[in-house]
Amino acid sequence: MRIYIGTDAGGLEALRAGELYGPAVLAESEDEEHEYEAMLAAAEDGPVVVVAEIDDDEQPVTLREVVALHTDIDGSGDLAWFAPQELDSVIAHVTH
Repeated sequence: MRIYIGTDAGGLEALRAGELYGPAVLAESEDEEHEYEAMLAAAEDGPVVVVAEIDDDEQPVTLREVVALHTDIDGSGDLAWFAPQELDSVIAHVTH
């Protein structure tokens, strides 16, 4: 299942070190609109949304399960997409 977790720099550091815990937002369906709504809801919990594919929404997320990161990089309110391999860049953006 795909989950969305809003987090901050501390949560991203925890993800880099091993596991991210946080309230998971689930989309109503796999419809793009529902997934977008879930991402926006998760963004209320932090400046970065971690998108992950997991088996159980009670389990912590590891970097292996992350499929994308989203954050507002230019102050426009639009959430830009980042690959999991760009975690360090996203952390640098959030901490500056």
